[in-house]
Amino acid sequence: MIKETLKEAEIRMKGAVDTLELDLSGIRTGRASPALVERLPIDYYGASIPLIQLATISVPEARSLLIRPFDASTLKTIERAILASDLGLTPMNDGKSIRLNLPPLTEERRRDLVKLVHNRLEDARVAVRNVRRDLIRDLREFEGEKLITEDDLKKGEEELQKLTEKMTDLVDEVGERKEKEILEV
Repeated sequence: MIKETLKEAEIRMKGAVDTLELDLSGIRTGRASPALVERLPIDYYGASIPLIQLATISVPEARSLLIRPFDASTLKTIERAILASDLGLTPMNDGKSIRLNLPPLTEERRRDLVKLVHNRLEDARVAVRNVRRDLIRDLREFEGEKLITEDDLKKGEEELQKLTEKMTDLVDEVGERKEKEILEV
């Protein structure tokens, strides 16, 4: 029973780390990456759809992105969504595609992005700790229902704490990598 609980904890905590990595991939660094815009929500016939489902996104040069919509009628909508986003990019529409040139980041913008990364890291740490809290409560319920012994409870809590520390360290590693990427000139 404890093994299943720990396995569930690992899966849920790993999910929080994976979500963090996906979230951080959308934060702009010095070089172009399709991940910057592929999850950008586009209003398409009343539904909010990620850009990746409406267009191909390529990187023709190190500091530019090229967006080619499958349906040319969505060009203006995509352009408006990019302007409304917090990316700070100005789209150039040539009638068939949209080009985004990524200017070099200023030192101030880099610091702002690092702060944003730190906020997202803290959110991920909180998510990992919430999983630990939920599963400790489950373990205590198991002990209260006499499904496990008090010794099993203590052992389970210790193993859950070790797993939590491991996942928190993983969150920190992901954050350090992203911070290094942002500060790289």
